[in-house]
Amino acid sequence: MNLTRRGFISRSAAVAAALLLNHTELWARKAQHYKIAVVDVMILKRQKLGALPLTKEIGADGLELDMGGLGNRETFDNQLAKPEIRQQFLDKARELNLAICSIGMTGFYAQSFATRPTYERMIQDCFDTMQAMGVKVAFLPLGVQGDLVKNPELRPAIVERLKVVGKMAKKAGVIVGIETALDARGEVELLNEIGSKHIQIYFNFSNPLKSGRDLYDELRILGRKRICQIHCTDDDGVWLQNNTRLDMPKVKQTLDDMGWSGWLVIERSRDANDPRNVKKNFGANTAYMKSVFQP
Repeated sequence: MNLTRRGFISRSAAVAAALLLNHTELWARKAQHYKIAVVDVMILKRQKLGALPLTKEIGADGLELDMGGLGNRETFDNQLAKPEIRQQFLDKARELNLAICSIGMTGFYAQSFATRPTYERMIQDCFDTMQAMGVKVAFLPLGVQGDLVKNPELRPAIVERLKVVGKMAKKAGVIVGIETALDARGEVELLNEIGSKHIQIYFNFSNPLKSGRDLYDELRILGRKRICQIHCTDDDGVWLQNNTRLDMPKVKQTLDDMGWSGWLVIERSRDANDPRNVKKNFGANTAYMKSVFQP
């Protein structure tokens, strides 16, 4: 009788442990999720309300809005600074059950973050818009003029400015995701030099792919806590599902293993034969990304 009781207790404990493990694994899987977005600039609807219904037609879960053109202005040509325009976007997003995942400062692709005298005003204008719209991530590309591989002499100025931006972001309660030309180890060093948890990497698949680096190693080197969002894109020419140098299931497995979750934002990867067919290109890429990341 004692042996039977001991066996029963032992087996019950084993079953309870197995159930707890399964519950924990299930909770982890539910906690780790991926959402797919597109960019208003790339679907040819920069700061246009029509970007939201078009995003819905494409099948994405959300949209990355842009701050508008920069040129030689002191700050962005930002229509979202107008309360009535901003409210229209918020109302339409709510109506369509879409999220605004991030706000981009793509003007810095061509303009110099290292030398523009009014950069703090530009950044603050972005943060003000983010706070008014409930958006937590900003995209800041260092761009051509801020390429730290080709222009290493700019590093001290960029680091100093990003330290300022980090303090501003902390005060605003937001994250700034930067895109650089550095490899993953170089980006880790850069983030360590900046020293702010509010400055992270906005990873772009195309950067390591174009440079011949191992995309999956780059992700692992950066790790879960340094990547705020991902531009899941490559150069134009073929759709993501037809891209032979990009193994998307392997990307997902890598991110799963890292425990990363968040927004995967489609930027390019348009068919070379029909590059301006927004619905066709971004619809196909979105459907493919969902088949991999939201099966």
